[in-house]
Amino acid sequence: MIDVENQSLEHIARILRADKDDVLKAVSRFETVTGKQDIVPRLAAENTTRIDNCLSALGLARAAAAHDIYAALISKMEADDYRLRGVFGEPAVTSPTDVERVLTRLREAVHVPAGLYLKREKAAEFLCSAPPPHLLAYLGYSSADTLIEREDLFETYSALRFMEDRTWMNETFLPQYASLTPDDFEEREVAVRVLDPKWNKEAETFLHKKWHNISHLKELGVVFVIPAALGIPGEFMRMVSLILHYLYEVPFYAELVRQGVGIPELFAERIISLLAGDVIDRRMESEKSLWLVVQRYLAKDDPYDWRLAVPHLSPEARHWAKAEEALVTLGGDEMRFWRGLGWVGDYFKSDGGETLVSFNLVDTVMSLVKQKELVKYLYHHQEALWNRLFTAYFGEKGLEHFLKEYLLTGYFEI
Repeated sequence: MIDVENQSLEHIARILRADKDDVLKAVSRFETVTGKQDIVPRLAAENTTRIDNCLSALGLARAAAAHDIYAALISKMEADDYRLRGVFGEPAVTSPTDVERVLTRLREAVHVPAGLYLKREKAAEFLCSAPPPHLLAYLGYSSADTLIEREDLFETYSALRFMEDRTWMNETFLPQYASLTPDDFEEREVAVRVLDPKWNKEAETFLHKKWHNISHLKELGVVFVIPAALGIPGEFMRMVSLILHYLYEVPFYAELVRQGVGIPELFAERIISLLAGDVIDRRMESEKSLWLVVQRYLAKDDPYDWRLAVPHLSPEARHWAKAEEALVTLGGDEMRFWRGLGWVGDYFKSDGGETLVSFNLVDTVMSLVKQKELVKYLYHHQEALWNRLFTAYFGEKGLEHFLKEYLLTGYFEI
């Protein structure tokens, strides 16, 4: 490689916080397979151009310090959160009616395909076989039969997430999934639920642990919202972005369920692996370019996890990229600032050296939400950049193919 290519490769590897030799091996292999040349220099140049445009819009020079850029991005996000509320008619996140109105608009904006999800009768059967003790006591019911008769099934399953402890879920309830077969699933639309405010008190711990009021149930095809306010800047932007993210993620996993129908002997094992978010945890060697497929954000548990520093694809980053594009489209002119910035970031001067700054919309809104704790997010950007490097050679369709084909295997070689 000529000097400019070496410099670009070293720069991208540094931003990825990866070994330059690993990135070089991947790039060399991709060039051989696709015939595409000079991808990394062009990627580095595009990253620089996008950052320069952002800094200009923020009224900052390229020589600006990292903390000044970070502060400007946070300020921009805070203003856009306020504007986004206006776009949606100033909804109150504590009002089930207002949240329903937001959900309706988001469903209209996103094409959400039907998928294979657990049948209602099978879900009810699991509740009867393993009655949820805390949930029954909270509602004052003596049996799971009464629970099923009087409560919305999807809302009940959603409440399990914060009503029952992890030990009961992992040792009593979820082991039932080992009996699942393709016949236990049916084709239907994704369901979106705004939970009744009666759950709010019990959901408080969940809310303050997760710092958001939205979650999902992949096997049931449910996205649910707890109508509660956290009282923090950026919470509406975070709520809308998470809902959009799940509206893309849930159908993605439904496609993986569909793939497993043809191999019934492994069907239940595949379902359990998908729900557990299994990620391969052994180092492998290959003469080719070896890539992991990492289906969850490892950095949440360990920012120094070795798998973050080796070539890998992230379905999470793919869902976020789609959610960000939908959010920018919904948000109006001011939100266009964030378009295409998911993978963009670089090092800027700071006290004692340089600090990596992410221009990723989700990293910025998460940082805004946690601003009082001085938490700065970077991992959405890092995952998006690995995906971007891959798509530069194989395109968006190639990325989708490899994610779906190899997520359960955990890796592939090129």
